[in-house]
Amino acid sequence: MNVFTSIGRSARLCLFAAVATIAVPASAQQVPQPVIPQPQTIIPAAPQLAASSWILMDANSGRILAEHNSDERLPPASLTKLMTAYLVERELDRGTINLTDMINISENAWRTGGSKMFIEVGDQVSVDNLLHGIIIVSGNDASVAMAEHLAGGETPFADLMNQHATRLGMDNTNFQNATGLPGDNHYSTAHDMARLSQHIINDYPEHYEIYSERTFSFGGIDQPNRNRLLWRDPSVDGLKTGWTTEAGFCLVSSAKRDDMRLISVVMGTTSDEARAQETQKLLSYGFRFFETMKLYERGAVLATPRVWGGDINELRVGVDEEVFMTLPRNRNEELRARLNLDPDLQAPIAIGDEVGTLEVHLGDDVVGERRLVALENVEEGGLFKRLFDQVQRFFNGLISNFTD
Repeated sequence: MNVFTSIGRSARLCLFAAVATIAVPASAQQVPQPVIPQPQTIIPAAPQLAASSWILMDANSGRILAEHNSDERLPPASLTKLMTAYLVERELDRGTINLTDMINISENAWRTGGSKMFIEVGDQVSVDNLLHGIIIVSGNDASVAMAEHLAGGETPFADLMNQHATRLGMDNTNFQNATGLPGDNHYSTAHDMARLSQHIINDYPEHYEIYSERTFSFGGIDQPNRNRLLWRDPSVDGLKTGWTTEAGFCLVSSAKRDDMRLISVVMGTTSDEARAQETQKLLSYGFRFFETMKLYERGAVLATPRVWGGDINELRVGVDEEVFMTLPRNRNEELRARLNLDPDLQAPIAIGDEVGTLEVHLGDDVVGERRLVALENVEEGGLFKRLFDQVQRFFNGLISNFTD
C-alpha cells in the first residue's frame, strides 16, 4: 500500500501521524494534495574557505549542507580528544565510572608534552576535572591519564577508540593515541569528525554543556577555551580546537539557533583567527538558507494496515526514531510523505519488525527515507480466525483483480 500526504508547517505540532491510517484504494493512490505556492529562497553556492577540508552538517537530520575534501585523510591534531572525551562520557553513562572517582596520575601522563592541564605526578584528580581538562584546555596530560585509567594504557585505549570509530561509521579514521600528537598512521577526516560530534551532542547531552565553558581553573592556573567563537557568537556552544605543525589550525564547532543545530568542521587553516572566521562563514550560510523540521516523533502511529491471521486485525505502524528533515527555507509546504507498506502483512509480527518504508518528497525529489516498523506485537490468532482470514483474503484478491 502506498499513501501520499502533504507536510506543512503544522507538522511541528500534529506530526501528521493520523493521515495515513485509512486504507486508500489502488485507483486513488499517489494523488498529491494541492501545493500552495510559496516564495522560494534562492540558494547560492556554498562559500569557499581558506582551508584544506571542511564540512557543514545538520546535527539532527545528518544532512550535509556544504563540504570540500571532507573525506580526505588528514592529521586531526587535538580534534582527536573528541573521541577521548566521548569514551569517557560513554563510560559515565554506563555507570562503570563516576565523575567523583579519583584517578592516580602517572609519571607518563605528567611527562606528556604539548598543551597541559598541569596535573602532577602522584596526584589524585577527579574524573570530572580530567574531563574538563580534556575538553576545555585540551590537556594532553589529562587525556593520557584517562586513557590509562579506562584501558590500562594509551595503546589499548587507541584500539578502543578505533573500535568505536568503526561502530560510528568513521570509515576514514585511525587513532594511535588519545591526544592527537603526530603519528605516522594517525588520521581522520572532516566528515568523520562531524559524525563523531553528532554522537557527542545527541548520545550524551547531559555532558555537552562542558564544551561551551570558556575557562577552566585547576591547581591555581586559569586557562581559556581556545574556541574564539564562544566569545563572538552566542549561538556557538562547542566543540574543540586542534593544532599541530602538520595539521594546521582546526576547529569543530556547533551552534544552535531556534530549533536548528549545525555542526561545522574546518581543517588545515593557517591561523587561530582564520579557523574562527572560516567556521563563521559556514555557520552563517547554513542558518541563512536552510531550516530543519521535526516531522515525526519516535513511536508516532503513521498507519494501521490490515494484518492477516493475527489476534488483532490492524497493526500500528510508525518510526523507531525521530525524523528530522533539513531543506531550503520557505519550501516546507512542498513536502509530501509517502508510506510504502507491505500489502500482505501476516502474523506473527514482533515490535520493531520492518513492515515498509517512509519516503519524504520535496517536490519531485526524495529527500529522506526511513524504515516503518511495527509498534506492537501481533500474535497468531486461533485456528478459526486464521481460516476466516484466509477466506477473506481470497475474496479480497478476487475483488481487487476485478476492479483493476
